[in-house]
Amino acid sequence: MNLDEQILKASVLIVDDKPANVALLEAILKSEGYTNIQSVTDSRLVKELHEKWQFDIILLDIRMPHMSGFEVMEQLQKSNQDDYLPVLVLTAQSDAEIKIQALQSGARDFVTKPFERIEVTHRIKNMLEVRLMYNRRGWEKKIVEAQVRERTQQLANSQLEFIRQLGRAGEYRDNETGMHVVRMSKGCQSLALAIGHNEEFADLLLLASPMHDVGKIGIPDRVLLKPGKLEADEWEIMKTHVEIGGEILSSDSAEIMQLARSIALTHHEKWNGSGYPNGLVGEDIPIQGRLAAICDVFDALTSERPYKKAWTVEDAAALIREESGSHFDPELATKFLEILPKIIEIRVAHADEEDKEYDIYDLAAAN
Repeated sequence: MNLDEQILKASVLIVDDKPANVALLEAILKSEGYTNIQSVTDSRLVKELHEKWQFDIILLDIRMPHMSGFEVMEQLQKSNQDDYLPVLVLTAQSDAEIKIQALQSGARDFVTKPFERIEVTHRIKNMLEVRLMYNRRGWEKKIVEAQVRERTQQLANSQLEFIRQLGRAGEYRDNETGMHVVRMSKGCQSLALAIGHNEEFADLLLLASPMHDVGKIGIPDRVLLKPGKLEADEWEIMKTHVEIGGEILSSDSAEIMQLARSIALTHHEKWNGSGYPNGLVGEDIPIQGRLAAICDVFDALTSERPYKKAWTVEDAAALIREESGSHFDPELATKFLEILPKIIEIRVAHADEEDKEYDIYDLAAAN
């Protein structure tokens, strides 16, 4: 459809309290080929009609009972959905003050009554050309914005897939089951919400915390998979997994990756400063590291492994209580024990099962 055809299909509203003036304008527009014309003699209805139909042009009289054209434009300015008010003012007053006031009120142009047919049709056409170009610019902007959103989502999906693979890599190198990271991550999310963090942060924790042990990729099998107790030198090698994880996760500046890096580096720190790798004390340990520490330890204790039996929930809870203020943040330990029923629900829902397919990221999307 070319521009001339678009102009003739444009929506037009005629506003004049004199039926004769309305009829004249309708006749002129129809003879020019306009097909989408509405009219009203009560100016109080203009705002409601424009909100419903979003007219491409409004032909507006100034002097009308109930509500003047200036008052109508004031209403339209307040409710208009964009910054272009498509008003052509019709006035029998030719003094400059009225015309200036009309333009200051938001009118785009004006025609003095009695008007010449050629003048009024040309002014209407010129205004509609501008209006349609304005609309086209808006549509193009929306298309570009939609394309940007789509591309942004594609990048986010790619990043999430990268995170997914990193999280799995750490699991496959260890004796822990995939369900451990699911339970640990959902525990971090629940505990974060319980202490007052917002859902956005809690959801980031859910996605970032599965990478807490990704550094185990770099630990030799003879140490990582040893069934018995580690020797002192082997333990020193094992402890390097936190720094390896931090290095693996350091190359991406995205918020979720930086959060994952912080968790990887700090989830073995202890409240009293006896943890590793940096011996951080108290609140010097980032909150995400403190959250991950308590959830990781609890789930590891209550899970059976080839080298150990599972602790009972009661015994694991007792250890959390005993280690409050030494290993664990005392406030988090207290809150963790308060929400223990929720943690048990998570354990039941995501129990270890042979060959069970799982995906923490799919679980996150389902919540």
